[in-house]
Amino acid sequence: MRGTMAVFLAGGRGEGLGVLTEHRAPAAVPFGGKYRLVDFCLSNCHHSEILQVALLTQHAPTSLNEHVGAGRSWDLDRAQGGVRILQPFASRHRARWTEGPADALLRSLNEFDEAGIERLLVGSAEHVYLLDYSDLVASHQESGCPLSVTVLPVHPDRPRMARRVDIEGGRVTRLASAKESVDRGHVAIGLFVFEMDFLRAAATDVPPRTLFEWVAAASRAGVPVHAFEHDGYWEDPEDLATYYRTSMSLLAPDSPLSLADPLWTIETHGEERPPARFLPGSLVRDSLVAGGAVVAGEVERSILFGGVVVEKGARVTDSILFQDVRVGAGARLDRVISDKQVQIGEGAILGEGATLPAGNHDAATLSVIGKEARLPAGHRLKRGGVVPVASRALAGIG
Repeated sequence: MRGTMAVFLAGGRGEGLGVLTEHRAPAAVPFGGKYRLVDFCLSNCHHSEILQVALLTQHAPTSLNEHVGAGRSWDLDRAQGGVRILQPFASRHRARWTEGPADALLRSLNEFDEAGIERLLVGSAEHVYLLDYSDLVASHQESGCPLSVTVLPVHPDRPRMARRVDIEGGRVTRLASAKESVDRGHVAIGLFVFEMDFLRAAATDVPPRTLFEWVAAASRAGVPVHAFEHDGYWEDPEDLATYYRTSMSLLAPDSPLSLADPLWTIETHGEERPPARFLPGSLVRDSLVAGGAVVAGEVERSILFGGVVVEKGARVTDSILFQDVRVGAGARLDRVISDKQVQIGEGAILGEGATLPAGNHDAATLSVIGKEARLPAGHRLKRGGVVPVASRALAGIG
């Protein structure tokens, strides 16, 4: 799509995801058995034929950089265009670290100008959704507005904590300055289109920290803001409860998010592993099990990434285990999220507590294990417990 660059913000710390983002950017958090969160926006670009992409990074970018690389997995390794990863930089007038998404965007204007860009599609690198960006850009251009905001309709049976948007005649008349409980109408989902002329003019002012505040201020000043409606699946796994709920929804027979649509595949970078193995006596129900996993115990309503081993007599329920976790014989895991390369000793009980009803996604009920933790045989961890990353030296890797 000529003249358009997609820019995805991947610089936040992701405090809501706890130890999962202590050593990696939120966009690099594993998801769905084989993916990373960033794979969704990059795959959308691939299918939408947007061939110029930038990732604005800051916090712990190493894992994200290694995963994205030159963009080959999304057909973005090109001599002209392709994907570029932009780090914050020091200047005579500004400190190294950016001061919010709007500041990060404006600091990179020279990069965009040098690439001959006319407009930017700007969103988060951490959101989970499928969208043909060419529809958004076409609608934006037809509107004649200098900026557009993507909105999501909200229904009473699925209220959201989000920024409410009032719309009249396809134009934004009001964008709430803060999140609120919304059970009807529309909310903004953090996906925008900006004409470069608008950004250049805005660069002379001190921008607010968030793009939402920026768009709201423009609307109040009389700048026409186009509203593009996305009436499809969208989630922002910004905290453990939302990440867990979004992940576990993949296990439903009528999952709202299909990872198997041959017309809109989710591409990812990852090593090839052999097929999963299910040994005699194993039992697996309502779960996703990735290649390289070996199951000798029981797994129910869980997501196992590549290389996970569940030994004989172990039982894993309502849990998410990242790559190369080993669950010792006789261990019990209930509502556990475990980072990569964790060793869980024989007979350990993680997520110990009263039985909870199905569908409870309260973060207080989740036990979270940091990367490369070693839990000895018989270790016990109550619901809501956290095991830290094995070594602070891992910061920036993962």
